[in-house]
Amino acid sequence: MNDETELPEHVQRNRVHWDARAAEYVGPGERAWARQEPTWGIWRVPESDLHVLPADLAGKAVIELGCGTAYVSAWLARRGARVVGIDNSAAQLATAHRLQREHGLALTLIHGNAERVPYPDASFDLAISEYGACLWADPYRWVPEAARLLRPGGALIFLLNSALLTLCVPEEDDRAASDRLLRSAFGMYRIEWPGDTSVEFHLSHGDWLRLLRRSGFEIEDLIEVRAPEAGTTRYPFVTLEWARQWPSEEVWRARKAG
Repeated sequence: MNDETELPEHVQRNRVHWDARAAEYVGPGERAWARQEPTWGIWRVPESDLHVLPADLAGKAVIELGCGTAYVSAWLARRGARVVGIDNSAAQLATAHRLQREHGLALTLIHGNAERVPYPDASFDLAISEYGACLWADPYRWVPEAARLLRPGGALIFLLNSALLTLCVPEEDDRAASDRLLRSAFGMYRIEWPGDTSVEFHLSHGDWLRLLRRSGFEIEDLIEVRAPEAGTTRYPFVTLEWARQWPSEEVWRARKAG
């Protein structure tokens, strides 16, 4: 599906958006590639605290859905996985390709839409997304696609903004979430922030549960992430005080029924 006219409207918009913003993520991508221990989300919580990844990845076939600069793919490859990363932004992938060469890691990187991945059914043991397809692709398309790509018993792991944070973030730029609910939880789905060209997707917990189960997944865990006591983030939409009281991020773990 290389013809731009065949891409869904939100995919086209997000492609333009992330190609334009790719330069902002070169530095963070370089630092993430250089880390020996993975750190997750906007607060960079260490893997040793959050336990996102399976213990044994050696020889596993893994796909990162919306890989960006592919630092998560790099962490997985260093643990012995055979990794494919797909991303909507050619400019983001240019950084990923450069860092792959510099670090000497074997990754397969694809420019494409995570809602339609050019791999056969049951190709992977693990599908993972950190602020990738899980935020920027339509969940009613990418979740069934992840299920198609996974072998029976395969795992799906994704990390994104919490549903609670999404309800509390003001529409105005550079204003942090407050302790007030600012939008309805019912019908939460597609969000376009004023003045932004991108399209995000957010679901309530109930809608995530129903979608995952309907797609053939069994939910194993929902980790509500608490920011570290001395945590810092470069993102203005949430403060440390807020993220110490309420989860600003969440990690979903599900497994395809065998």
